[in-house]
Amino acid sequence: MVTFTIDVERCKGCGLCIAHCPRKLLSLSPNLNSKGFHPVRISDPEQCTRCLNCTTMCPDVVISIT
Repeated sequence: MVTFTIDVERCKGCGLCIAHCPRKLLSLSPNLNSKGFHPVRISDPEQCTRCLNCTTMCPDVVISIT
């Protein structure tokens, strides 16, 4: 089982992780965080292959996969 964690309060919604997800599982949330950004969300964590592209591309290190 994959545990996919996003620190939504620190996410700036830059979209780098979205662009590099080979399974296209990431998108921006319609909700705003406390800083006024649309944080990233994952549609189906079970489909994540743990390629770690998203964690590598995130400039703010807000994504963790275990």
